[in-house]
Amino acid sequence: MADPFDINKILIGPQQPNLGIPTRRNGASTAGSPSFEEVLQQTQGMDGTLKFSAHARTRIQSRQIAIAPSDIKRIEGALQKVAAKGGRESLVLVDQTAYVVSVPNRTVITVVDKDNLQQNVFTNIDSAVIA
Repeated sequence: MADPFDINKILIGPQQPNLGIPTRRNGASTAGSPSFEEVLQQTQGMDGTLKFSAHARTRIQSRQIAIAPSDIKRIEGALQKVAAKGGRESLVLVDQTAYVVSVPNRTVITVVDKDNLQQNVFTNIDSAVIA
């Protein structure tokens, strides 16, 4: 299993429990790489931080979905594009993972990995982005 990062402080807030969400795919080492926090701070200001709902956090944990810092950057970029077009609830596809995101709240509502995508229906979205 990949090294966990502290998503609590960066994305969720200090009051939430540690989820131990892995940051690297395929168990790649994080030795010598910048931390998740460093990458996040370099790519965006702390004011517009992407958040994950309790439901999304549960899905990430139960499905053991790995989220790399580059995935966060791609979701952020997709959010900017959707916001510019007036989207409010968007399906963001990053590789083989789907994120349903509330654009105005900058919050990931749910996450579905490739193993659970088949036969899945996404409702209440007004846009989709392949990031």
